[in-house]
Amino acid sequence: MQKFLFQVAAVFFVTMIGISSAQSKEIAVIETNMGIIEIEFLDKKAPGHVKNFKKLARKGFYNGTTFHRVIPGFMIQGGDPNSKGEDRSTHGTGGPGYTIKAEFNDTRHKRGIVSMARAADPDSAGSQFFIVVKDSLFLDFKYTAFGRVIKGMDVVDKIVNVPRDSVDNPKERVVVKSISIRKK
Repeated sequence: MQKFLFQVAAVFFVTMIGISSAQSKEIAVIETNMGIIEIEFLDKKAPGHVKNFKKLARKGFYNGTTFHRVIPGFMIQGGDPNSKGEDRSTHGTGGPGYTIKAEFNDTRHKRGIVSMARAADPDSAGSQFFIVVKDSLFLDFKYTAFGRVIKGMDVVDKIVNVPRDSVDNPKERVVVKSISIRKK
């Protein structure tokens, strides 16, 4: 009986450790010139994309980039290093110099979901990401969802409604000052 109680206590202890470590998840805090957006990661759904985003954020890769594509009723897109420059014709064409394999998952592209942008090749994502402002279920299983906005959708809504040019690039720069990774 004592052995059984010891095993139960051990399982309980291990479970409690698992619970507490699950509660210390990390989030991304995106500071823009229009406000702050907080994102929780979908670690289990897209571990490679989460790891990549965190790595780039910790290196300061995103600092100074812009949300270079905004489409009202759809999404805002950022993460292109070319958007640090003034040549708007190159905005949306840059990346980190490598691509990562798609991790399509069952997360629905509902308002507030953060997903990786890519070219025609499903395995062509690198650094660019987008946040949907309206349910966009036609993206499901075609783009890798790796996070969701938990605070700051009002900021996302402000960004998506800024005046933009003919290719949906904001006329005035919407700058990502920094992205930090913090404990939840």
